[in-house]
Amino acid sequence: MAKILSFFMVLSLLAFAPILCLSSKTNYYGYLYPQFYDWSCPNAKEIVKSVVAKAVAREARMAASLLRLHFHDCFVKGCDASLLLDSSGTLISEKLSNTNRNSARGFEVIDEIKSALEKECPQTVSCADILALAARDSTVLEVDKMEKQLPPKQVQAQPQKAPQQTKQVPLKVQKPAHKAGGG
Repeated sequence: MAKILSFFMVLSLLAFAPILCLSSKTNYYGYLYPQFYDWSCPNAKEIVKSVVAKAVAREARMAASLLRLHFHDCFVKGCDASLLLDSSGTLISEKLSNTNRNSARGFEVIDEIKSALEKECPQTVSCADILALAARDSTVLEVDKMEKQLPPKQVQAQPQKAPQQTKQVPLKVQKPAHKAGGG
Protein backbone atom coordinates (compact mmCIF):
# COMPACT_ATOMS: atom_id res chain seq x y z
CA MET A 1 0.00 0.00 0.00
CA ALA A 2 2.86 2.34 0.84
CA LYS A 3 4.43 1.69 -2.57
CA ILE A 4 1.19 2.66 -4.33
CA LEU A 5 0.93 5.81 -2.25
CA SER A 6 4.54 6.72 -3.05
CA PHE A 7 3.95 6.03 -6.75
CA PHE A 8 0.95 8.40 -6.84
CA MET A 9 2.87 11.10 -5.02
CA VAL A 10 5.87 10.88 -7.39
CA LEU A 11 3.60 10.82 -10.42
CA SER A 12 1.73 13.85 -9.12
CA LEU A 13 4.93 15.76 -8.55
CA LEU A 14 6.08 15.00 -12.08
CA ALA A 15 2.74 16.03 -13.52
CA PHE A 16 2.66 19.33 -11.64
CA ALA A 17 6.36 20.22 -11.78
CA PRO A 18 5.88 22.82 -14.54
CA ILE A 19 3.19 24.60 -12.55
CA LEU A 20 5.21 24.48 -9.34
CA CYS A 21 8.34 25.82 -11.03
CA LEU A 22 6.58 28.71 -12.72
CA SER A 23 4.48 29.63 -9.71
CA SER A 24 7.49 30.66 -7.62
CA LYS A 25 7.93 33.95 -9.50
CA THR A 26 7.17 37.07 -7.49
CA ASN A 27 6.13 39.06 -10.57
CA TYR A 28 3.10 37.11 -11.80
CA TYR A 29 2.69 38.92 -15.13
CA GLY A 30 2.84 36.22 -17.77
CA TYR A 31 3.49 33.44 -15.26
CA LEU A 32 1.33 30.78 -13.73
CA TYR A 33 0.48 30.89 -10.06
CA PRO A 34 -1.85 28.72 -7.99
CA GLN A 35 -4.09 31.54 -6.75
CA PHE A 36 -4.96 32.88 -10.20
CA TYR A 37 -8.58 31.70 -10.12
CA ASP A 38 -9.13 32.88 -6.54
CA TRP A 39 -10.11 36.26 -8.01
CA SER A 40 -11.18 35.55 -11.58
CA CYS A 41 -13.31 32.46 -10.82
CA PRO A 42 -13.44 31.89 -7.05
CA ASN A 43 -15.46 28.66 -7.26
CA ALA A 44 -13.35 27.07 -10.01
CA LYS A 45 -11.40 24.70 -7.78
CA GLU A 46 -14.53 23.63 -5.92
CA ILE A 47 -16.43 23.02 -9.19
CA VAL A 48 -13.61 20.86 -10.56
CA LYS A 49 -13.31 18.95 -7.28
CA SER A 50 -17.07 18.31 -7.19
CA VAL A 51 -17.33 17.02 -10.77
CA VAL A 52 -14.23 14.85 -10.35
CA ALA A 53 -15.56 13.38 -7.09
CA LYS A 54 -18.86 12.46 -8.78
CA ALA A 55 -17.07 10.91 -11.76
CA VAL A 56 -14.76 8.85 -9.53
CA ALA A 57 -17.73 7.75 -7.40
CA ARG A 58 -19.43 6.47 -10.58
CA GLU A 59 -16.29 4.70 -11.78
CA ALA A 60 -13.23 4.27 -9.57
CA ARG A 61 -10.85 3.89 -12.54
CA MET A 62 -11.67 7.44 -13.63
CA ALA A 63 -9.21 8.86 -11.09
CA ALA A 64 -6.28 7.20 -12.84
CA SER A 65 -7.72 8.07 -16.26
CA LEU A 66 -7.81 11.79 -15.45
CA LEU A 67 -4.24 11.75 -14.21
CA ARG A 68 -3.24 9.89 -17.36
CA LEU A 69 -5.00 12.46 -19.56
CA HIS A 70 -2.95 15.23 -18.00
CA PHE A 71 0.25 13.22 -18.36
CA HIS A 72 -0.40 12.51 -22.04
CA ASP A 73 -1.28 16.14 -22.69
CA CYS A 74 1.99 17.34 -21.14
CA PHE A 75 4.07 14.62 -22.80
CA VAL A 76 3.98 15.90 -26.40
CA LYS A 77 4.76 19.63 -26.36
CA GLY A 78 3.84 20.80 -22.90
CA CYS A 79 0.66 21.11 -20.90
CA ASP A 80 -1.44 22.95 -23.47
CA ALA A 81 -4.68 20.93 -23.59
CA SER A 82 -3.92 19.93 -27.18
CA LEU A 83 -5.01 16.42 -26.21
CA LEU A 84 -8.58 17.72 -26.04
CA LEU A 85 -8.68 18.94 -29.64
CA ASP A 86 -10.76 16.97 -32.12
CA SER A 87 -9.45 15.92 -35.52
CA SER A 88 -10.13 18.24 -38.42
CA GLY A 89 -10.14 17.22 -42.06
CA THR A 90 -6.94 15.27 -42.73
CA LEU A 91 -5.30 16.41 -39.49
CA ILE A 92 -5.47 13.68 -36.85
CA SER A 93 -5.54 15.09 -33.33
CA GLU A 94 -3.63 13.75 -30.33
CA LYS A 95 -6.94 12.51 -28.98
CA LEU A 96 -7.35 10.09 -31.90
CA SER A 97 -3.67 9.33 -32.54
CA ASN A 98 -2.60 5.69 -32.51
CA THR A 99 -0.98 6.05 -29.08
CA ASN A 100 -4.14 7.43 -27.47
CA ARG A 101 -6.93 5.70 -29.42
CA ASN A 102 -8.85 3.29 -27.19
CA SER A 103 -6.50 4.27 -24.38
CA ALA A 104 -7.00 7.86 -23.26
CA ARG A 105 -10.33 8.24 -21.50
CA GLY A 106 -12.15 10.71 -19.30
CA PHE A 107 -12.84 13.30 -21.98
CA GLU A 108 -16.52 13.40 -20.99
CA VAL A 109 -15.53 14.35 -17.42
CA ILE A 110 -13.36 17.21 -18.71
CA ASP A 111 -16.29 18.33 -20.92
CA GLU A 112 -18.60 18.26 -17.88
CA ILE A 113 -16.11 20.35 -15.86
CA LYS A 114 -15.69 22.82 -18.73
CA SER A 115 -19.47 23.19 -19.08
CA ALA A 116 -19.92 23.84 -15.34
CA LEU A 117 -17.08 26.37 -15.32
CA GLU A 118 -18.43 28.19 -18.38
CA LYS A 119 -21.76 28.68 -16.58
CA GLU A 120 -19.98 30.06 -13.50
CA CYS A 121 -17.26 32.17 -15.17
CA PRO A 122 -17.47 32.28 -18.98
CA GLN A 123 -14.22 32.20 -20.93
CA THR A 124 -12.05 32.31 -17.81
CA VAL A 125 -10.64 28.89 -16.95
CA SER A 126 -8.30 27.39 -19.53
CA CYS A 127 -8.66 23.81 -20.69
CA ALA A 128 -5.03 23.16 -19.73
CA ASP A 129 -5.81 24.27 -16.18
CA ILE A 130 -8.92 22.10 -16.12
CA LEU A 131 -6.79 19.07 -17.00
CA ALA A 132 -4.24 19.96 -14.30
CA LEU A 133 -6.89 20.58 -11.63
CA ALA A 134 -8.78 17.39 -12.52
CA ALA A 135 -5.56 15.35 -12.35
CA ARG A 136 -4.69 16.89 -8.99
CA ASP A 137 -8.14 16.34 -7.51
CA SER A 138 -8.43 12.77 -8.76
CA THR A 139 -5.03 11.96 -7.26
CA VAL A 140 -5.93 13.57 -3.93
CA LEU A 141 -9.19 11.58 -3.85
CA GLU A 142 -7.34 8.32 -4.37
CA VAL A 143 -4.62 9.09 -1.84
CA ASP A 144 -7.25 10.04 0.74
CA LYS A 145 -9.15 6.83 0.02
CA MET A 146 -5.99 4.74 0.40
CA GLU A 147 -5.04 6.43 3.66
CA LYS A 148 -8.49 5.62 5.06
CA GLN A 149 -8.01 1.96 4.13
CA LEU A 150 -4.69 1.67 5.94
CA PRO A 151 -4.79 0.26 9.45
CA PRO A 152 -4.52 2.84 12.22
CA LYS A 153 -1.01 3.74 13.21
CA GLN A 154 0.15 1.68 16.11
CA VAL A 155 2.57 2.85 18.72
CA GLN A 156 5.87 1.33 17.81
CA ALA A 157 7.62 -0.58 20.55
CA GLN A 158 10.82 0.95 21.76
CA PRO A 159 13.86 -0.99 20.60
CA GLN A 160 15.17 -3.24 23.32
CA LYS A 161 18.77 -4.02 24.00
CA ALA A 162 19.63 -7.59 23.23
CA PRO A 163 20.23 -9.58 26.42
CA GLN A 164 23.86 -10.30 27.02
CA GLN A 165 24.70 -13.92 26.47
CA THR A 166 26.18 -15.50 29.52
CA LYS A 167 26.85 -18.89 28.01
CA GLN A 168 26.92 -20.61 24.66
CA VAL A 169 23.49 -21.91 23.60
CA PRO A 170 23.85 -25.59 22.67
CA LEU A 171 22.54 -26.59 19.25
CA LYS A 172 20.63 -29.82 19.08
CA VAL A 173 20.48 -31.62 15.75
CA GLN A 174 17.58 -34.00 15.34
CA LYS A 175 18.00 -37.17 13.36
CA PRO A 176 15.34 -38.02 10.78
CA ALA A 177 12.65 -40.44 12.00
CA HIS A 178 13.03 -42.68 8.98
CA LYS A 179 15.71 -43.61 6.51
CA ALA A 180 15.65 -42.12 3.02
CA GLY A 181 13.94 -44.44 0.58
CA GLY A 182 13.23 -47.02 3.24
CA GLY A 183 9.75 -46.10 4.27
